[in-house]
Amino acid sequence: MDEDKITEQRDFLKDSLRQTIDFRFTDQQQGVEPPPVEKAPQPEQKLISLPGQEHWNSFRGTDLIDAINNRKSHRRFKPDVLTLAELAFLLWSTQGIKQELAPGTALRTVPSAGCRHPFETYLLITNVEGLTAGLYRYLPLEHAVVLEREDDDLVEKLPAATLGQVFVAAAPVTFVWTAIPYRTEWRYTTAAHRVILMDIGHVCQNLYLACESINCGTCAIAAYHQDLIDQLVEVDGTDEFTLYLAPVGKC
Repeated sequence: MDEDKITEQRDFLKDSLRQTIDFRFTDQQQGVEPPPVEKAPQPEQKLISLPGQEHWNSFRGTDLIDAINNRKSHRRFKPDVLTLAELAFLLWSTQGIKQELAPGTALRTVPSAGCRHPFETYLLITNVEGLTAGLYRYLPLEHAVVLEREDDDLVEKLPAATLGQVFVAAAPVTFVWTAIPYRTEWRYTTAAHRVILMDIGHVCQNLYLACESINCGTCAIAAYHQDLIDQLVEVDGTDEFTLYLAPVGKC
């Protein structure tokens, strides 16, 4: 093993870097306007409104202790369709907005360092009620999704993009979370990247627990072909790039 590289990566896990940063010179302290809470849809994109909490009564009643105890990673999914209400519940559970505090700042269903929430949620959908197969993106402010493009070949594309993890393609939807690092860098500059990785863990854990309420399962995916998955969700790989994936389906 390369001891120097191992030591370098261990140091990344520590918070020592914070002691070397002069936070007076962050963009936030310099008066730069915060980046927006979400990427705005294109003018030609039609918003597809999602069912709200009034449609989730059947998902209530799951005991928290049971949900935590039963949580596990699933790699086999039934061919059952996922309903739009179920998808909406999972999206709200992972990135839903509870209150917009100010431009660029909103309280969500998961914690985030400095309330920065640097993620976008993309959905690779093959079998969701009422939605054609393709790439979608969640708009948390509107609790809606937009179709980025139709794509009937996702089942064929996903195994290569996930380094041969073929079970991902069997799920009716795969959540793909991208990071827009500047949302956190605006406040924390070079200390941002460590906490971004912490934040994405909060998001995926909420997905695991929410899946327990709808008889679904998921599996966190941190191994993927960076270029191929970025191309699949149409991000530039620099200012926005894939960070984490999770297929969801009935178990």
